[in-house]
Amino acid sequence: MISAFLALSVLFAFGTQGIWLISYYKKMRSKVAQVPPSDFSLPLVTVQLPIFNELYVVDRLIDTVCLLDYPKEKLQIQILDDSTDETIALAASLAAKKREEGFDIVHVHRTNRQGFKAGALKEGIKSATGDYIAIFDADFVPHPDFLQKTIPYFFMDEKIGMVQTRWEHLNSEYSVLTRAQAIALDGHFAIEQQVRNSAGFFINFNGTAGVWRKSCIEDAGNWEADTLTEDLDLSYRAQLRGWKFKYLNNVTTPAELPSEINALKSQQFRWTKGAIQCAKKTLPSVWKSKIPLRVKLQATVHLTSNIVFPFILLTGLFNVPLVFIKNNGGNHDAYFTLMAIFVLSTIGSFLFYLYSQKDIHADWQRRIFLFPVFMAGSMGFAVNNSKAVIEGLFGRKRKSEFTRTPKYKITDKKDGWKGKKYSATKVEWTIFVETFLALYFVFGVAASIYYLEIAAIPFQLMYLGGFGSVAYMSIRHAFLSRRAMA
Repeated sequence: MISAFLALSVLFAFGTQGIWLISYYKKMRSKVAQVPPSDFSLPLVTVQLPIFNELYVVDRLIDTVCLLDYPKEKLQIQILDDSTDETIALAASLAAKKREEGFDIVHVHRTNRQGFKAGALKEGIKSATGDYIAIFDADFVPHPDFLQKTIPYFFMDEKIGMVQTRWEHLNSEYSVLTRAQAIALDGHFAIEQQVRNSAGFFINFNGTAGVWRKSCIEDAGNWEADTLTEDLDLSYRAQLRGWKFKYLNNVTTPAELPSEINALKSQQFRWTKGAIQCAKKTLPSVWKSKIPLRVKLQATVHLTSNIVFPFILLTGLFNVPLVFIKNNGGNHDAYFTLMAIFVLSTIGSFLFYLYSQKDIHADWQRRIFLFPVFMAGSMGFAVNNSKAVIEGLFGRKRKSEFTRTPKYKITDKKDGWKGKKYSATKVEWTIFVETFLALYFVFGVAASIYYLEIAAIPFQLMYLGGFGSVAYMSIRHAFLSRRAMA
């Protein structure tokens, strides 16, 4: 009972953050948006495209970047290619073709992958001719006016070091999996990034779809590869040096969401572990700095938010025995009455995602109906992401392998990933844990029905649905990939 209370207390602390974000979001809506200046000369810009084995999307990426509405003589494009397959020849061929069309485009191929994405970006900085560095991952499709809408903000204040745009989704309607991802990302961008930036708290570069002032990157110590989230790491080092960031909620950059669950699990693992690594690396500097206390506190919440996943797992595990404790002797009424307060964290999460959908989607009513599915999916990812948290906290001090998320140029339902290169065919051991937990919650639901613990049933059904669906899809997608490649 004590352990369950402590686990729920952690979830409550982070869950009610959503209520705070929404309260500030309502206040900031009345603020007049700053208009950037227009009386400046267009600066030199370098566009960096870090890629690794992107056979299906590299052509789309290069073609789209070459459609940017920006003078060719002021635009340099770097294809930073760490590939080991046919992508190398394809990228080199595309670069040669674009050079014939008058573009300043170079294909830089490394053979060692040293430092992974961070290493590639750092290598590109050495020969970058632009004063500003725009970065796009392989799954992004920037609008032609991207630079026209972002570059002016740097001339508002010479201390603005980075401008981040909101991600849009090319394939959010592809499946329930992509719809749930869209809800999660919309919450991060439309509410969290927007509110933190407006309130004067630290935000992070999201790894892509943003522009850096080159001098900011260099002043902050350049890209480092000692964490799996080099973007979050550099963001904090830059802001601790006094640089300001600007988030543009109304400027969007479309991207492809992972459509295969094992690719998504790999992505979530990397993001989760990397954030924990950054927290260990950066928080001492945050608390030693002279920034205001309120900024330090919010930075701590921001960097440590992924710590919730082991507590999501523990809360579910404790819930089943609590049903038996409540109904088999002992006077624990006061305890269970007090536990009711924790529902506020669920309300906070719901409001967080509700307002994010209202902020950016006209059909938000349809989308928010998927919230229970999204919540169940978050619970289902607790094993995968708890493993990432534990490795981030207690892993050996060695460089982690950067496993990139495969992309397949999927934009609608007629597209597919089965039978294509890069799709996962291996069944990880965590799937067996997820399967066991799904069966555990079958027992929990049955016990709750037996004891007529009606309030516990929806909670346990979400755990059952989350672990069951994640395990099922993980096995099914791996099997389909293996069969298609046979």
